[in-house]
Amino acid sequence: MRVALVQTSLHWENPIANRLTLESKILSCPKKFDLLILPEMFTSGFTMNPERVAETMDGESILWLKSLAKSKKTAITGSLVIEEEGNYYNRLVFVFPDGAIQYYNKRHLFTLAGEEEVYTKGEEKLVVEYKDWKICPLICYDLRFPVFARNIENYDLLVYVANWPKPRIQAWDALLKARAIENMCYVAAVNRIGSDANGMPYVGHSQVIDELGNEIVAPFEEDAIKVITLDKKKVTESRNKFNFLKDKDVFEIKRDT
Repeated sequence: MRVALVQTSLHWENPIANRLTLESKILSCPKKFDLLILPEMFTSGFTMNPERVAETMDGESILWLKSLAKSKKTAITGSLVIEEEGNYYNRLVFVFPDGAIQYYNKRHLFTLAGEEEVYTKGEEKLVVEYKDWKICPLICYDLRFPVFARNIENYDLLVYVANWPKPRIQAWDALLKARAIENMCYVAAVNRIGSDANGMPYVGHSQVIDELGNEIVAPFEEDAIKVITLDKKKVTESRNKFNFLKDKDVFEIKRDT
């Protein structure tokens, strides 16, 4: 499967400008791909002002994603601010080439920025089946919580979309590698670059890591779309050879009461 990582700066709380910028970059990319990965809150940047940018599942950005997925014949994933029944969600959507959508609401809200005060957290983990792959997409701060990401579904690819800042980028690099190794899967991670209205700097470090912890797309900092071909057979062969997942602990995630 050919995966495209879209690393770019974002216009602060400006969905129209972000859609135009992203569309220009994507349509000008000469390479073909099966899955396009956008950053977290790709329409706005990581904002705690959801009322300024929130959309619905019938809004302009969702319609734009569906149209782009169909025209490029690719799946697209990334997160944006969605309002639903009076609640705001940091919602990752996975848009299939035919326009069908599955979604995941960010479970681990970033308390350091007060995300839990304005957004409603999700409960359910999502595993998408696409082109004979099982894909588990997660969002930014989820990276710090390995229990939720634990590969009990036998997924092949773990995806992280993020607005992960420069001061803690070494943790991003280390934890992505750990998630790949412990779950014996590919990890494809997309972070933004530039700075936001709060003066927070971002240096990207989008990357792809294989099931043994090897970098197959090394962390990069430039504005770019990088495309890599992933081989599911390689993951299967490694799992059959080492059998590490068969020795994993059995657990249940307790819901809040």
